[in-house]
Amino acid sequence: MYDMSGLYYYYDIGSYLIFVVPAIILSVIAQVMVSNAFNKYSRVLSRRAITGGDAARMILSDAGIRDVSLKPITGDLTDHYDPSNRIIALSQNVYHSTSIAAIGVAAHEAGHAVQHHTGYAALKLRNAIIPVTKWASTLALPLIIIGFLLNFSPIVWIGIIFFAGAVVFQIITLPVEFNASRRAIRCLESEGILAPDELEGAKKVLRAAALTYVAAMLVSLMQMLRFIVLAGGRRRS
Repeated sequence: MYDMSGLYYYYDIGSYLIFVVPAIILSVIAQVMVSNAFNKYSRVLSRRAITGGDAARMILSDAGIRDVSLKPITGDLTDHYDPSNRIIALSQNVYHSTSIAAIGVAAHEAGHAVQHHTGYAALKLRNAIIPVTKWASTLALPLIIIGFLLNFSPIVWIGIIFFAGAVVFQIITLPVEFNASRRAIRCLESEGILAPDELEGAKKVLRAAALTYVAAMLVSLMQMLRFIVLAGGRRRS
């Protein structure tokens, strides 16, 4: 029969409240901020009436990028750059909209394409570790739970190491996202796509979006620290 006492550590409410809940609250706040910023500046149309799709094309052209295509996709805030297929996928309300929010988001995704084109080191590193972090993050929690269930610390620590790989991926993601936003703002300004007062709105949208990545990283980091503390407590008990 299994000793179920090990699971008490995993489900310890006190450690969850201390480590994880504050980070989750920050994550919720970040999601609200990005939603509010996007909704606000989605109602503010750019004076040049350039769509998000056109803004992305202008940035790609200015960078001399000819092998990246754009396509509209369904969903809200589902915008992303696919480096393997060299596609910038923009949600319908970004691709076709002339709002400041849409142009900012589209420029950010074009910034990722420029990073890829120029061989930005942090992006190359993130893309290189994606296969490893995918299976590591998939196995991490099952291993930790099994380790606690069996009261077998080595399995718990292996799971924590795998979980740490996912945290490292999120940490590396931060400079990639921040750099893409900086490139976006520079291009929007140098190409004259947005006027100086309009750029402030785009900056607010991109800053709010960046905060969601910070919050997600903190949630994972605090969860990992919680597992480390719980595993250390088991060893001393």
